[in-house]
Amino acid sequence: MRKYHRILLKLSGEALASENNSIEPKTLDKVAEIVKSVLDLDIEIAIVIGGGNIFRGKALVQKGINRVTGDHMGMLATVINALALADNFSKHQIKNVVMSGFAIGGGVCEEFNHTRAKHLLSQKTVTIFSAGTGSPCFTTDTGATLRAIEIGADAVFKATKVDGVYSSDPLKNPQASRYKSLSFDEAISKNLQIMDTAAFAMCRENGVEICVFSMLDDNNTLLEILNGKPLGTIIS
Repeated sequence: MRKYHRILLKLSGEALASENNSIEPKTLDKVAEIVKSVLDLDIEIAIVIGGGNIFRGKALVQKGINRVTGDHMGMLATVINALALADNFSKHQIKNVVMSGFAIGGGVCEEFNHTRAKHLLSQKTVTIFSAGTGSPCFTTDTGATLRAIEIGADAVFKATKVDGVYSSDPLKNPQASRYKSLSFDEAISKNLQIMDTAAFAMCRENGVEICVFSMLDDNNTLLEILNGKPLGTIIS
């Protein structure tokens, strides 16, 4: 019996980019391959995508743009990434629907509806959530945990540049050690900054695990974790 029935994958916008392109087609193919492998395990999967490869609201604010305007621009960037994922998934015969945190006309995508999202997931249709919570001043991490709770996901899988949560930055400190597991209280007290405190609190209060792992390496790490390998870091 599998541990997870329905998961939410949190993917950063930066993960989609290459040196030459804000959206790298080969990376889209890699994500499609991983998503297909999850569906083959009979596990339902939703995705929340960031927009940092196109716009980062926080960076725009530092350049003098109004905070609310900057956040709206960042949320629109996530819609662009979601559409790119959806187009690629369709090419790989993966059923999908894009939902946005706020209404967008013209048939671009649907407005988020948790009841419809759960129905689509039960029909093995990948739901791609964009535009965060639909409101400014909330991080994509908070948006991801909110959507996970709304759709009844068992866990949030957060893909990062490193293979888990470390005692310090492993890219700067080769002596840093990886945690195999953490409690939410430990993650908050150690100020590990994997997700913002609001996201941790929401998952803790609703019994949703977080797994931090590296997705875009040469291996299909997400599939290995779902098959029981002790990779990444579990926060529960």
